[in-house]
Amino acid sequence: MSKDSKGIRVGLIGYGYAGKTFHAPLIRATPGLTLSMVGSSRPEVVLMELGGVRVCSAVEAAIHPDVDLVVVATPNYSHYPLAASALYAGKDVVVDKPFTVTLAEARSLAEIAKEHGRMLSVFHNRRWESEVQATREVLQSGVLGLVSHYECHMDRYRPHVRQRWRENEGPGAGLWFDLGPHLLDQALYLFGLPRSISASLATLRKSGKTDDWAHVQLNYESMRVILHASLLVSGGGPRSIVHGTRASWAKFDADVQETQLKAGMTPRSPGFGYDPNPGVLYDGETGDRTEIPVPVGNQQMYYAQIRDTILGKQQSSIPTIDAIAVMAALETTFHSAEQGRVLPLPMTASEVAQWRRAHPDL
Repeated sequence: MSKDSKGIRVGLIGYGYAGKTFHAPLIRATPGLTLSMVGSSRPEVVLMELGGVRVCSAVEAAIHPDVDLVVVATPNYSHYPLAASALYAGKDVVVDKPFTVTLAEARSLAEIAKEHGRMLSVFHNRRWESEVQATREVLQSGVLGLVSHYECHMDRYRPHVRQRWRENEGPGAGLWFDLGPHLLDQALYLFGLPRSISASLATLRKSGKTDDWAHVQLNYESMRVILHASLLVSGGGPRSIVHGTRASWAKFDADVQETQLKAGMTPRSPGFGYDPNPGVLYDGETGDRTEIPVPVGNQQMYYAQIRDTILGKQQSSIPTIDAIAVMAALETTFHSAEQGRVLPLPMTASEVAQWRRAHPDL
């Protein structure tokens, strides 16, 4: 790793929506990280918007000697080859979600990282959103009693099929490959590994080529988790809801950070991450409604912890085993939808033990 005054030199591969909206501003706002190189086919856009960075091809950014940390934010099908090339070149690596397009690829990347002694993590940035942090706080408070049901919706209204790779047929395309990793990761983050999974996927829009509707159930010993995504929902109900033996809790409206980043705000801007929409607690006996302010969202913490992990100051908050667990769940949802039956989570005993060591509180 570079020991000069510029700190950890970052090479970002991909300057599409994810690279431009999330990775570049979060990296640049994190002390100790320097965005020095961008692998992109649009050098004029990168130089106009970022300036002072070197622009090259994706392959060059993955292996360049002047880069310490490689961030892969390209179309899903290219995650594995680019991340593998960077690991073989001795780089630490962050991969945008979904980690890979198959569980086998996820396991392969984990082995390569282990063999070369490199850090490997997946960008599950929603853990640092107000909605997820608020859900975690209300669960830990015990105010709900014994939890029996958790539900989260990530719905959008996009009735017209667009011409882009996510909506064309191919590996890693479709709505569930886009939003499923977010929903599955937050469920595992909040509740741990499920016993089994069932799923239904559909293409409901006229002329649609990939799934645009998903309904997934994670089965735990004494509770159920429902995850739902659709491109045909306008308005709708709460984003997250939890039911327990004493009370229920709901969060309406999404975290604000994505909207703020798209508008040009940075994590250093006043008011960044402040969500004015509280969670709502409903008393089980009386139905009384109490508003509870939610934490300020801060996705920059992901990169601050990546920095500290590389510097040896802490263990990664999203280790490789978390990426494998989500890919195991994601792949199972597709198999369940295809077969029309409930399926177990296909993690090995060794992987489950590793996951439990990383999450002793779940």
